[in-house]
Amino acid sequence: MSDVPFDPTRSNATPPTNDAREGHSNGSGSWLHKLRPGTDASDRPEASPDDQTPSSAPPSPGAVPTAPRVYETDGAATNVFGNPEVIANVIEQLILETRKRDLLEGVEQSRAQLLDQPFVRSTHWETVWEQLINPATSRPHQPVIIIVAPRSCGSTTLALRLLAEHTAHSTTVVKLDADWQTPSKGRLPLEKAHAYQLDLKHPVNDQVSIDFLNALSEHAAHLRDCRSYLALTVAQDLWKDHRLSDRDGIQVVRLDEAPDGQDVVEAHLGAYGYGQLVTSLQSLPKATASLRGLTAVAAVRAAHAAAMAWKEHIHATSHRSLAHTDGERGTPATLEDRIIAALTDWRGELDSRFGEMNSLHAHDNPSLTVEDRCLLLALAVQQSAPMPVVARSAAALLKAIGNIPDAPGAAGFSPTLSALAGRGMRRRIQDVGGQVDMQDTVIFDRPAYGRAVLEYVWDNYDVMREPLLTWLVATAQSADPEDHAVAALAELTVRHGTVDYLTTLGELIGGSHPKVLGAVMESAVRNEHVGRLAWEALYGWAEKESYAPAVIALCRRILEDSSVATSLAKRAMVRLRRIAHKNTDPTVVSQLQAAFDALVQHPTVAERLAGEVQSWQQGKASSARSGALAFLALMTVRHDGTPWLVDSPPADIDLQRAIHGLLSSSKTAAEVTSRLTDSIRGCADDPSAYTQLRDQLLPALRGHNMFAASWRFMNELRGISTADGVSVADDFHNHLVDSRLRTVFPLETNLA
Repeated sequence: MSDVPFDPTRSNATPPTNDAREGHSNGSGSWLHKLRPGTDASDRPEASPDDQTPSSAPPSPGAVPTAPRVYETDGAATNVFGNPEVIANVIEQLILETRKRDLLEGVEQSRAQLLDQPFVRSTHWETVWEQLINPATSRPHQPVIIIVAPRSCGSTTLALRLLAEHTAHSTTVVKLDADWQTPSKGRLPLEKAHAYQLDLKHPVNDQVSIDFLNALSEHAAHLRDCRSYLALTVAQDLWKDHRLSDRDGIQVVRLDEAPDGQDVVEAHLGAYGYGQLVTSLQSLPKATASLRGLTAVAAVRAAHAAAMAWKEHIHATSHRSLAHTDGERGTPATLEDRIIAALTDWRGELDSRFGEMNSLHAHDNPSLTVEDRCLLLALAVQQSAPMPVVARSAAALLKAIGNIPDAPGAAGFSPTLSALAGRGMRRRIQDVGGQVDMQDTVIFDRPAYGRAVLEYVWDNYDVMREPLLTWLVATAQSADPEDHAVAALAELTVRHGTVDYLTTLGELIGGSHPKVLGAVMESAVRNEHVGRLAWEALYGWAEKESYAPAVIALCRRILEDSSVATSLAKRAMVRLRRIAHKNTDPTVVSQLQAAFDALVQHPTVAERLAGEVQSWQQGKASSARSGALAFLALMTVRHDGTPWLVDSPPADIDLQRAIHGLLSSSKTAAEVTSRLTDSIRGCADDPSAYTQLRDQLLPALRGHNMFAASWRFMNELRGISTADGVSVADDFHNHLVDSRLRTVFPLETNLA
């Protein structure tokens, strides 16, 4: 056998022939051309997918290097040959292409859609607007605008609207994603006729420094030359009063308040076809009173809540067949009741519900016992459900925060008798605002009130937070985002998604309920306010075996979404790469391989996986394992029945080198052998495709450390025949083993 180490750059070249047998050959592509004693390479380390390094391509034979004729110097004189502008342009393009590899990515915004979205400008907003715009040119005064504002004030909406209205129609508006560890001018894109918007809201990674502002002033000059703009919105708590002196090209303004909450709600309802609802809302002073002082984000939420109440009312009036319950609570809710319920924050009522400690319930005292508080929380999550489900959920919560106490005055009673001595479940449900129909189904058609209950308990009872999260996870029936418990968890995460919260959430459910955690975090990463913190948490979780399944599930869903922004897809791919790089547990690796196998069927993701293979072959250590897994996934792709190895591998992927590395590693040999066998079986009936695939594989099967791997591979090919009836195993054996040695190394040799 040949002991020449595998070199992909010479796979088709004729081997050296300085041996007495140099004139002898056993046919094209044969394995054993000669035996050369004294050249053992057994001291070379075993190849593995983690230590593959790219090989540089040799110069073309006979190529004569062209003499450089760019310039000559003669003392102080410089003589340029050729067109210096062409040279300068080439260098400039090279620099730009190099910079683009590490620039912030963004999503291009439709100017028409931005201008069509509901938009409210208060008097204060008008003042800020006028400060930013030059009335003579109807363009921003400076190429760099910094808007400092409280969180959830609506500064992003203002910045995008301003760029849409006051830049040229040929200017491309782009919303950037601040995917960095610290603000850096070198990460900011710079293209002609572009208007960029960038939010700086991360409490750690977006801290604005004096150095960044100074560099931003230099960047402003380049933006002006390109007729481009940059609008930064900075959270007020990140603006440390840099005592900003006048810097060229930068204008800083402060946005101190959001527009009127009612105006925002009415604008959104009117824009989305709820004009009649706007009229009804204006006639309800109690509902409009709750809109005063809302932030812009809260006002938009209120508009959605009002629209939901409208839909619920229409749905309820069209389904009057529900059995009426006993008592005065059976009266169907009016539209007015629903709108008021949707827009009321309920803090006053909840203050009385969660008042002083009660051991017994009294009708003249609205404060609930601890058991009833658990019941109210269960109803807030479950809404309408069978009564046994509600009862079990409430009991589970009570158990999560401590043992169930005996009923007062029932000392010595068994738990069953203690429970029986208390009020019945129907009475308790009615006392906390629910209803029970004739089929014992609980009706708690108060979603806005339910959200308020959860938020009230979270905000007012710090010790309840961890038990509440634990209970919600245990209550979840599935990882479906529509599941009541998962939806409640997602809403809490979006509302309170701080670093500490995400850490607690991961510690509580990361290992026990990975799918639920993945579903909850999907809502978080798609949210503009907590998305970056969520992605940062996922990056840390990716290296932990217990968290890896949740991260894999989430990233897979993100990548499968064809409408997802490029920046989100890139972040998902980075975290999958980190899982591959940091985890060696076979179960995790198998789950990641399964995810790659599913994702590779999506053309866009297949391109990303091909990029992983390229990074692996370029010697990037962080891409070694992910590149190997990506290559294995790509091997499963079929185009009209033709294997990927034959039909569509990119030119910059060295197939022979990849297969050689995977086959020679004990960690991947079995898997790549199985997939190669499937590829050969898939094209064995097509003589052209089979021949092409065989000739690609032969060089990879030769060389150092390949004897045993090649033999196992040929044994796996038994039972597969070509269209001509030739055994594929025999065909490979004939091409890999010299004809004079086939009797010495027959295919039936057992290497075990």
